Amino acid sequence: MKKLLIILVLLGWGYGAFSQTTDKDRKIKTFLELTGAGKLGVQLSQHLIASFKGQFTAVPAEFWEKATSNINADELINLSIPIYAKYYTTEDIDELIRFYKTPVGQKAIQVTPLLMQESMEVGKVWGQQLAQKILKELEEKGYKKAEN
Repeated sequence: MKKLLIILVLLGWGYGAFSQTTDKDRKIKTFLELTGAGKLGVQLSQHLIASFKGQFTAVPAEFWEKATSNINADELINLSIPIYAKYYTTEDIDELIRFYKTPVGQKAIQVTPLLMQESMEVGKVWGQQLAQKILKELEEKGYKKAEN
């Protein structure tokens, strides 16, 4: 039984040690690095930690420094590779890399976070207005009683 356990552990260890990164995986990593996906993840993590700092004011600065030092863009990129591999072919990734190396591709990388932020703000207001409109109509049709 002990030998079987040792063999299973070695096989499990060997699988991870001998697994190879494919050409597609390398291209996806290049694409994610080119588009700044890892940097964006790090920025979001830093915002999360800043939010936690505001909530947990008694926590010493050393804790937050250690938490921040543990943020690793490569870890996020490596976790994302299988997701991109699932939806994109190698040829797709090649085309995306070509696009994002162009001036308009570089501009897209720069303005997309701003577009997302402003679109989310507009979407929030739009959603609130839509909800108010629906609630008003529900009230007018008698499905919802007016609030006092």
